[in-house]
Amino acid sequence: MEFLRRVLHGSPPDGGGDAQADPAEADTLERTHELELARGERERLDDLQQRQLRYADHAWQPPSQGGEIRAEDADKPPGS
Repeated sequence: MEFLRRVLHGSPPDGGGDAQADPAEADTLERTHELELARGERERLDDLQQRQLRYADHAWQPPSQGGEIRAEDADKPPGS
């Protein structure tokens, strides 16, 4: 929660800043913040939306239309 207080309200009044923060503590605070964001996202989305996001990278994509060859290419003499 200290991380959120610093972000939302600026640095603490005692003048302590991120330069004095312990890296392990900063990692813990960041991990806690990430978990809170994930919980909020889970509460915001319904089951269908969560499944759609989870499997989006496995979704079928239609083949791209068009390509290198065009209809007018048959009318051109070879080599041009």
